[in-house]
Amino acid sequence: MNQKYNSDVEAVDGLRDAYQQLRNEIGKVIIGQDQVVKDSLISIFSNGHCLLVGVPGLAKLYW
Repeated sequence: MNQKYNSDVEAVDGLRDAYQQLRNEIGKVIIGQDQVVKDSLISIFSNGHCLLVGVPGLAKLYW
């Protein structure tokens, strides 16, 4: 998805749209963990790392 934008405003709008689409699709599978999904997507978009800690026995997604 290498798209050229004419301005920073268009780039931010594109990021917002991609974020909403991803959040909607992930929300279909991961239910009740909105903050975890949000924090994970922020980590992905910022090219960072994410450590998920939770109750043992629950599936955790990490990358």
